[in-house]
Amino acid sequence: PAVTSPCKILKCNSEFWAATSGSHHVGAEEAPEFCTALRAYAHCTRRTARTCRGDLAYHSAVHGIDDLMVQHNCSKDGPTSQPRLRTLPPGDSQERSDSPEICHYEKSFHKHSAAPNYTHCGLFGDPHLRTFTDTFQTCKVQGAWPLIDNNYLNVQVTNTPVLPGSSATATSKLTIIFKSFQECVDQKVYQAEMDELPAAFVDGSRNGGDKHGANSLKITEKVSGQHIEIQAKYIGTTIVVRQVGRYLTFAVRMPEEVVNAVEDRDSQGLYLCLRGCPLNQQIDFQAIRSAQATEGRARRKGPSLPAPPEAFTYETATAKCREKLPVEDLYFQSCVFDLLTTGDVNFMLAAYYAFEDVKMLHSNKDKLHLYERTRVLSPGSTAPAGTHPTLWVALLCLCWLCLL
Repeated sequence: PAVTSPCKILKCNSEFWAATSGSHHVGAEEAPEFCTALRAYAHCTRRTARTCRGDLAYHSAVHGIDDLMVQHNCSKDGPTSQPRLRTLPPGDSQERSDSPEICHYEKSFHKHSAAPNYTHCGLFGDPHLRTFTDTFQTCKVQGAWPLIDNNYLNVQVTNTPVLPGSSATATSKLTIIFKSFQECVDQKVYQAEMDELPAAFVDGSRNGGDKHGANSLKITEKVSGQHIEIQAKYIGTTIVVRQVGRYLTFAVRMPEEVVNAVEDRDSQGLYLCLRGCPLNQQIDFQAIRSAQATEGRARRKGPSLPAPPEAFTYETATAKCREKLPVEDLYFQSCVFDLLTTGDVNFMLAAYYAFEDVKMLHSNKDKLHLYERTRVLSPGSTAPAGTHPTLWVALLCLCWLCLL
């Protein structure tokens, strides 16, 4: 069944932007019309307030309306009918070509030192997470979860069930907040949902606002409704958001210095891109894949993983994934897992595009492919099959000598 958000803040934002496009700097003759649009905007947010609790874009819009009311001396009482639509001027009227040096990360922070070390994080599919430390996990994480949270930006994802009664989830909503930074950018909020991938921030702008270095934050639409890219040059960060099928994928390239820029070190581990999913939210990818392969069909037992659709067997899923992912790494295995779990071929494309984004964003080309590591034995586990007893005796003796 379709999963739709009852919060209509994106609709409110787009209506206000459509009514006021081209009037970033409102003159005296346009102020009444602008105030009318603001009142209509405020009325729209009040209508959706109950369903938008906890929505970051909603709260940002409410505060933004109050600020604009004060700036333009608008009365809260008055007409709220939508004013005539304006024609958007060609290009972005807020662009700056003379951004100060501080708004270019590499120029300002690394002028006389080595190039920054860039890291990558990605989220796609059922969902599968690649952290900044190149750890690969398959997770449940249903509902809203923080993906990134540092001094410069916050990213939050909402994951919803793909099928009724299944633990398989996928990203249905994404919110990114770029915090105000010196003379470079104003606070900007980007929000995407299923079937709605805007090429602008929630206030309708495509860059960082009215500050001198506004063009150091910019949205570019690569494929309409399917692929956008956000360049945040002032923090050396590139973000790629895609809609593949009905769900969203996320990928980011970010300097380590920005990743680790947090006020409270104790809370740094709360977001997924850095520390990964909590243990109770991780899915035993290896065990499930082994069961799928040995059974030879797409059936798994257990209350947490109900029987998936019959669209793919293990053999047909692997054959389908090889069409786009010839190397049998974890992206390939994720593709197989998702086809067996959901029966939706779009998840194959999600894995394919996730790997394409890794190729574009990861700074270490030797780490593009990830493979499963040998599992570490837990305390009390027996030795792996084939380990010679003499070797274990030798190791024990060595440990005793170390203690002595």
